[in-house]
Amino acid sequence: MGAAMNPPSMSEAKTPASRRKGRLQLLLIVLGVIGPMILATGMYKLQFWVPEGRSYHGELIGNGQTRANLGVQADEQRWQLLVTAPKECAVDCQQLVYLARQVQIGLGRDAGRASHAIAVAQPLGTDYDAKLTREYPQLQRYPLDVNTFNKTTGGKAVPQLWIIDPHGNLVLRYDPSVKGKDLLNDLRHLLKLSNIG
Repeated sequence: MGAAMNPPSMSEAKTPASRRKGRLQLLLIVLGVIGPMILATGMYKLQFWVPEGRSYHGELIGNGQTRANLGVQADEQRWQLLVTAPKECAVDCQQLVYLARQVQIGLGRDAGRASHAIAVAQPLGTDYDAKLTREYPQLQRYPLDVNTFNKTTGGKAVPQLWIIDPHGNLVLRYDPSVKGKDLLNDLRHLLKLSNIG
């Protein structure tokens, strides 16, 4: 009789199957790492699945404009709530001035990181001027260059409230219909994210 044939060992019999399994695991790992990058790049380039939501309530100003572009010359090193009035400071303007002060107070321990101000193109009425002097002692006041303001805002004649960062950059803009809670939440969020001011 010839020599008995030894059956192949178990490890030799499973080698092709375990190689396929190993290759599949490697492919899944590579896809798990590279897949999200490819998907994110596609979403950015092709603008699909881009979320429409936002976490702020005002109009974001992201074009590098500064306080000087509004026609206001100031040297404030803190975050600022600036009310602009290209005409007289009537009811809407006065409401925004009140709101700016209340929001600053509402910041609590961070109140020192922000200031409130008004920039007007026309002199304030005597009664309102006296009220501001008496009740708003920390309110900063600036003249407003209407020509510069109109170039930046497209001639919007309504009072507006701006959040300005410590470098003087315009961050967010609000019209007179803004709710105090929304404004406070936006400013708190900015202060939380910011290491300046």
